[in-house]
Amino acid sequence: MARLSISRPSDVRVLTRGLSFGEGLAAFNAAHEEAGGVASFVGKVRPGGGVEGLELQHYQPLTLPGMEELAASALDRFTLDGLLMWHRVGYLQPGEGIVLVAAAARHRRAAIEAVDFAMDHLKSAAWFWKREKRQGQWHWIEPRGEDYSDRARWDKTSRV
Repeated sequence: MARLSISRPSDVRVLTRGLSFGEGLAAFNAAHEEAGGVASFVGKVRPGGGVEGLELQHYQPLTLPGMEELAASALDRFTLDGLLMWHRVGYLQPGEGIVLVAAAARHRRAAIEAVDFAMDHLKSAAWFWKREKRQGQWHWIEPRGEDYSDRARWDKTSRV
């Protein structure tokens, strides 16, 4: 695999295959060596519970621009050196990575909260449709009530 280069304030991608958490985080960390901390979240297809696979569909003309707008919103709201947001689409097996979000900042609180902010929005207001396969049958997955309330709390909080 080619070496990743991350130098922009935000690195937003929709990926159709492979998501190397280690490589992505290493490149992001190297690009933001002046940051006091890097916080990250890795989302995976949950193994067990009868899940045989997960499929993520999206509407391409809205997905990347929407994610870029979310990244810009996080960069505006929090004092960050950079933000990484990668999301997979297509068919995934249990244990495979779905999403990687990382934030670099001078201070940990801004990095941690920026990752939380991005994930709360990706879970409930993003441009992805998910369905999972159990016992050979596909079922659509909708955001839960707590996903919406997690996102709504950001409307009430101040900038960090």
